[in-house]
Amino acid sequence: MKTGPAISAMIDYLNGNLHEVEHLLKVYGYAKAIGEMEGLDARTQEILEIAAVVHDIGIPKAIEKYGSDAGPYQEELGPAEARALLAGIGCDDQLIERVCTLVGRHHTYTDVDGLDCRILLEADYLVNAAHNHHGAQAVAAAKESFFRTETGIRFLERCLPG
Repeated sequence: MKTGPAISAMIDYLNGNLHEVEHLLKVYGYAKAIGEMEGLDARTQEILEIAAVVHDIGIPKAIEKYGSDAGPYQEELGPAEARALLAGIGCDDQLIERVCTLVGRHHTYTDVDGLDCRILLEADYLVNAAHNHHGAQAVAAAKESFFRTETGIRFLERCLPG
């Protein structure tokens, strides 16, 4: 499992930006728990966990290029950054490609491509909604529109009650 090396590499990549490091660790924690509770196989769980660690890797480049960390910019610029970081820690090509797919879709709530993608979306939303103090109406809309896993829904209901 390359999760520890990925976290270490992301801390270096982010120059110790505590806000971003804490965000990725929270998303990783939710993703790990949801994936385990939903019964992912070991390989998919590994892909999910590493994707959770690197999902926001496009933020620095997006800010540099566009002056914004908006989701579409992260999805555009993140995969190339993730590919380089993951190759640098010795991840295999198949894992890298799937993680890059997830990084390139982690703000796209339609046409969700696989349970690993679904869980990453749910985990990232849980953290962002808490951080940004989403109201009951926004949380209910998220639950209705893209939360599908039993565990993700339970976490949403317990952590962000309406």
